[in-house]
Amino acid sequence: MVSSFVHAIGTPVWVADDEQTWIKGVVTQLGEQLVVSTSQGERRVASASAPLQNKDGEEVDDMTDLAFLHEPGVLWNLKQRYSSSNIYTYTGGILIAVNPFQSLPQLYGRKVMDMYSSGDPAGLPPHVYAIASAAYKKMRQEGKGQAILVTGESGAGKTETSKLIMRYLAYLGGFKQSCWDLAAADQEAAAAATGSSSSSSIEQKVLESNPLLEAFGNAKTVRNDNSSRFGKYVEINFNKRGAISGAAIKTYLLERSRLVHLNP
Repeated sequence: MVSSFVHAIGTPVWVADDEQTWIKGVVTQLGEQLVVSTSQGERRVASASAPLQNKDGEEVDDMTDLAFLHEPGVLWNLKQRYSSSNIYTYTGGILIAVNPFQSLPQLYGRKVMDMYSSGDPAGLPPHVYAIASAAYKKMRQEGKGQAILVTGESGAGKTETSKLIMRYLAYLGGFKQSCWDLAAADQEAAAAATGSSSSSSIEQKVLESNPLLEAFGNAKTVRNDNSSRFGKYVEINFNKRGAISGAAIKTYLLERSRLVHLNP
């Protein structure tokens, strides 16, 4: 009887699927089990196993705007945004980033940095810069330390996201050189490693530390060619002017059991 209060004939629902995880369907018959018509044929499912589809059917920047915030609704929204190269999506104050496994330079140019640093990011699309900008501005306003937690499974893009945050924070602190140009930053880091770079600024040294740190403890896995074998706690210090004055990086949870051998 519960289904009659939630579902009706013609109600759009989601049905679990072994291959596609979730598929769309329409309720065609009520009872102890719902009969749902899908692209894979009819399915008989319990009412609790047939979550409702969101009515509008359009992707949203913030998933708290979804009428039904459940697993199939979240996955569908992320998939729709990902297909149009929108890899960032909010869920309230949390930013979800889906690894594009390709370069998207249009998302990280100097113009984009200016957009998120000069105005209110509330009216801008979801972005890692918006999270970093909010933390930086709150630090300047309150004079207190802020924390940004970057987490995810292997290959999710945690290391790259951390590098983007560090470059953007350096940019906010007044260090404009190469922070917006990712290719140039990588070239300068390589030059510094060989001793051919004359840069001696604190900001540049912080940015150049990433390639060096990645050389220790990273390993190739089935899902990631450059998988970190440890967690990193990055502490960046700012002076009263808001510029980077120093940094410290601590490593923890080194997964030695997963390092079977060293490459020659």
